[in-house]
Amino acid sequence: MRLLFVGDVVGSLGRETVTTYLPRLKKKYRPQVTILNGENAAAGRGITGKIYKKFLADGVDVVTLGNHTWDNKDIFDFIDDAKKMVRPANFPTGTPGQGIVYVKVNQLELAVINMQARSFMVDLDDPFRKAQELVAEARKRTPFIFMDFHGETTSEKQAMGWFLDGQVSAVVGTHTHVQTNDARILPKGTAYLTDVGMTGPYDGVLGMKREPVLEKFLTALPQRFEVVEKGRSLLSACVIDIADNGQAQKIIPIQINEENPFREET
Repeated sequence: MRLLFVGDVVGSLGRETVTTYLPRLKKKYRPQVTILNGENAAAGRGITGKIYKKFLADGVDVVTLGNHTWDNKDIFDFIDDAKKMVRPANFPTGTPGQGIVYVKVNQLELAVINMQARSFMVDLDDPFRKAQELVAEARKRTPFIFMDFHGETTSEKQAMGWFLDGQVSAVVGTHTHVQTNDARILPKGTAYLTDVGMTGPYDGVLGMKREPVLEKFLTALPQRFEVVEKGRSLLSACVIDIADNGQAQKIIPIQINEENPFREET
């Protein structure tokens, strides 16, 4: 099984970048499943039903979320009906939405889990114990399991990778918007990447306009951050190959920008 995972899509420029490059990426790498983190897709703050449907129309199979899940009030109108979307599974019991979804891949199934870290973030339920619970449940159905671990610190993400090594096919981090240079296959067969990076504005600060961010650092005064809507773009992603036993064989980080233009050849 081959899957493609596209990192945090930020704003309209990020969505346009997905529409432009996703068909070309799918033609080049031929993934059976395409997953995308969409928690910043609506002007950097949450996701709407319209955007969710557009991602599916563009060829995305599952949309993952994170700490911005509830930023756009539109989410409450459709999250329980969005069968191809997952929010962090360690939100409190009774929270709308789902933390795990199963995707049919020919005669196989891929479980996609979304989890949120706690270091320097909201103190949700323990992601490690919740991951242990969901993975045990998923392994009764399939050996193919992918986790988007949405977190701030490299240490917590690495710890999750080691914690789940050999139990899941991949643990890939999101949230920091900067792709890390540590893609690897862990000893027991789990693909790991601390952060896949973001898809959206190339010349902002994590997708936001530079000026307010700089002003906040220089003055320590509150600023309103706005997403960059025009200009150069960046796409960050990774491709993961998984053997029939659910163990990862290869992980390939992808970055497309002006310095690293898309190339058709593999």
